[in-house]
Amino acid sequence: MKIYTKTGDQGQTSLFGGKRVSKDDLRVECYGTVDELNSFLGLAKSFLDKNSLIQKKLENLQNDLLRLGSDLATPLEQKNLNIKRIDIEDVENLEKWIDEMDKILKPLNKFILPGGSSAESAIHCARSICRKAERRLVTLMRTEKINDQALKYLNRLSDALFTLARFLGKN
Repeated sequence: MKIYTKTGDQGQTSLFGGKRVSKDDLRVECYGTVDELNSFLGLAKSFLDKNSLIQKKLENLQNDLLRLGSDLATPLEQKNLNIKRIDIEDVENLEKWIDEMDKILKPLNKFILPGGSSAESAIHCARSICRKAERRLVTLMRTEKINDQALKYLNRLSDALFTLARFLGKN
């Protein structure tokens, strides 16, 4: 099977379920931004020890983001596809991870400039992309029904990434 299909040559793409939309459709922008975020988490992983717990956690987050992208690419009314959407358990897992890292960190009493090690810097970039995805999703939710756990997940994920950057730098 060839990687190119030529079906997008006129500026259209397909959502899961087959509906054709413009490549600049807000839904496509949302899951495209989630894909960008996923790539930055991959970059962050490249700066970490391959056997570290954080490396494994980032890989789990990347898998969550693949599910989130599928979730966002599949209109809620599309019922005949077997899509595992982001759910409350995913949000709660992020909260637990944030709490675990927070127990080790000193209380935050100042603003933190993005930077530090290569891994920290990549995580800060991922956090800002996560916030962008969240903003785009809020805009999309004004006009389309979207899984409400998706927004909660992105909100919590940006908090987790901020905390992770602090954790990596022990700030």
